[in-house]
Amino acid sequence: MTATDPAPSEMFETIINLKPKEEWRPGVTIDSLTAEMDRALQFPGVSNAWTMPIKACIDMLSTGIRTPVGVKVIGTDLAEIDKLAKQIEQVLKTVPGTSSAYAERRIGGYYLDITPDRAALARYGIMIQDVHDVIGTALDGQTVTTTVEGRQRFSVNMRYLRDLRDSPQAIANDVLVPMPAGGAVPLGEVAKVAPSRGPTSIRTENGQLAVYIYVDIHDRDLGGYVSDAQQAVNASIQFPPGSYVVWSGQFEYLERATARLKMVVPVTLLIIFLLLYLNFRSVTDTMIVMLSLSFALVGGIWLM
Repeated sequence: MTATDPAPSEMFETIINLKPKEEWRPGVTIDSLTAEMDRALQFPGVSNAWTMPIKACIDMLSTGIRTPVGVKVIGTDLAEIDKLAKQIEQVLKTVPGTSSAYAERRIGGYYLDITPDRAALARYGIMIQDVHDVIGTALDGQTVTTTVEGRQRFSVNMRYLRDLRDSPQAIANDVLVPMPAGGAVPLGEVAKVAPSRGPTSIRTENGQLAVYIYVDIHDRDLGGYVSDAQQAVNASIQFPPGSYVVWSGQFEYLERATARLKMVVPVTLLIIFLLLYLNFRSVTDTMIVMLSLSFALVGGIWLM
């Protein structure tokens, strides 16, 4: 994963190279092969989404969703929408045609908070920037020089030994902050060092907090599945004020195409009608031609 990869941190990509089709077992198709692999690869807490690599990248770049259907839970409180996403995940698993449904877990990260005590700093005459510098050097490290080996350059980084920074107690007692008058004081004397829980990452959608739900489907048409899923979610989930969902993934393409056709088809039929009328100079003849074409289309489909 790189900084420009739109995939979330909890997504693991595995590319499976298939043998040529002539080497497959008799009767095996892409759908049956996918179903067989899905049954064989089941891990607790992990859901499978089967797609083509290039298609997955295009979907992720255009909609942010790599599965056929995605649900974006949007709101103003991260803990609230994280809870909503988990509830929607459970509802979607009951919708016929759902192969897998997985909601991102945004809450649950562990952090170490170091909060300077301004009163204690004032007593020792220590500046807050001095504390920041010590913390940065002790925990993150500081580049002190660069070594040149042939045509390569390597940075030399210095920081505290792991034993002195592997727990909040060790950081509070063993990390020393120098005083202007000389000597040093433990970090725990001038700052509060304590672990905390928070979001593993924060995702935004149009300026609001968002949590994504990835849904893979099978044996269902996209439009019919989303319609059933929307009804199930609306009937089971109570959305607090300011929170709502946006249905995404390939469903967005379907909605865009449907909206475009609603405008293009009537305009096209009107243009055809005008052209036929200019040719026949008769509304009756024009209607006969247009209706005969539509009935011929129905008959052709019926014969197929």
